[in-house]
Amino acid sequence: METFEINIKGIKRDLPIVNVSEHVRIASFDILGDTELVAYLAPLLAEELPAIDYIVTAEAKGIPLIHEISKVLGMSQYIVARKSVKPYMQSPLIKQVTSITTQKEQTLCLDGTDAAVIKGKKVAIIDDVISTGESIRGLEVLLEEAGADVLAKAAILAEGSAAEREDIIYLEKLPLF
Repeated sequence: METFEINIKGIKRDLPIVNVSEHVRIASFDILGDTELVAYLAPLLAEELPAIDYIVTAEAKGIPLIHEISKVLGMSQYIVARKSVKPYMQSPLIKQVTSITTQKEQTLCLDGTDAAVIKGKKVAIIDDVISTGESIRGLEVLLEEAGADVLAKAAILAEGSAAEREDIIYLEKLPLF
């Protein structure tokens, strides 16, 4: 299997290169289960964030990252937008998005109780990788509908042309193949 070695602020990983379409291949970056990487990079990303009240991610790969960042920032709570409506959700806010990795429309759902928590609060959206930005943009719209003030959008990696954006925070560039 072809791989791409990435060095993110001193921590290295070999990422498998996979096809996501006929003309696009990506280096697959999966932080789930990589305790060492998440624990190492969370403080580095946290120090790049402005003063915020809450951090938010979309289910699922960003969850371990915001868990660690919330510990670094001394936060007692973080918010996760789910990818489907759960039976326990009260008056959920819902947004449809398409990302490069799923190649199909996804649902983002914010529980109404979480929406109430972040209303009028300063938040940062955190993800593992920002590529096309569609997932982040969908989450940003969802949070704005909830009344939150999105001060930052951040990720460990900016993939492809996302690295040219000035409205995101990231630790390292990741090429497209």
